Amino acid sequence: MQAYWFFGALVVLQLLGFGHGARGAAREWEGGWGGALEEEREREALMLKEALGLPDRRREENPASTAEGQGTEVTEEDQGDEEEEEATQAPPTPSSSPSPTPEDTITYILGRLAGLDAGLHQLHVRLHALDTRVVELTQGLRQLRETTGNTRDTVETLQEAQARAEREHGRLEGCLKGLRLGHKCFFLSRDFETQPAAQARCAARGGSLAQPADRQQMDALARYLRAALAPYNWPVWLGVHDRRAEGLYLFENGQRVSFFAWHRAPSPEPGARPSAAPHPLSPDQPNGGVLENCVAQASDDGSWWDHDCDRRLYFVCEFPF
Repeated sequence: MQAYWFFGALVVLQLLGFGHGARGAAREWEGGWGGALEEEREREALMLKEALGLPDRRREENPASTAEGQGTEVTEEDQGDEEEEEATQAPPTPSSSPSPTPEDTITYILGRLAGLDAGLHQLHVRLHALDTRVVELTQGLRQLRETTGNTRDTVETLQEAQARAEREHGRLEGCLKGLRLGHKCFFLSRDFETQPAAQARCAARGGSLAQPADRQQMDALARYLRAALAPYNWPVWLGVHDRRAEGLYLFENGQRVSFFAWHRAPSPEPGARPSAAPHPLSPDQPNGGVLENCVAQASDDGSWWDHDCDRRLYFVCEFPF
């Protein structure tokens, strides 16, 4: 009976608009009071159901979730309390790495110094090994230089010996195949060379271009050339020139020429009328001036002719015997 009376009172209050006002206030204060009003309404509904003896549909529909919710609330509250107690009771945690003591610092420094000393010792050992290697290489280089110097001296000696042998061979060949006259030997070369090149070839064989010093040598050389080149007439280089000064004829050894055998134009026959013009094919020699500074001997009569030194002719060498 009392329950029915209480239920009727609540219905009257709802009809008078208190419920609508509460809902309006709840909408008006959603920012701050919305949650509290919602809890108040749920509490009033729960009290009404308990008074009327009605079962809770949410608990009947999902009893496990209700129990879990309560357990969760209790668990969360218990965990919060435990965390507060642990935070209150837990002593401050000491730092994981304790500060080093002076003894530890000294030990560390000594260890580092020992390592540096060991590294320095290794560097000294390697430096000593390098010094030894440098000394060995220096000695080897000195030996190589000495060997190279000896080899160079040997090569130069061999070259000098070869040159002497070639000169001796040329001299012997000239005297054996050519004309021996007193202490000289004359040898005709049938190669065409300029006067300087002919002199160089004669010198390489131990001689020089022919230098007839008197009439006897001149006549003997003329006979030798005539016999070697007959029946033709070839000019042959001699070792006579006036390159130093025009008209000053010297031998290749620098001595002044005192005997000459210049070609002269033939004299007119007896009773023939003399001609003022020289013979065009056999003018008197020398006639080339500064353009012809070297002397060649004709092989047919042994007369001397001046020619351009760069003309290529046969040549005759002279060797000492």
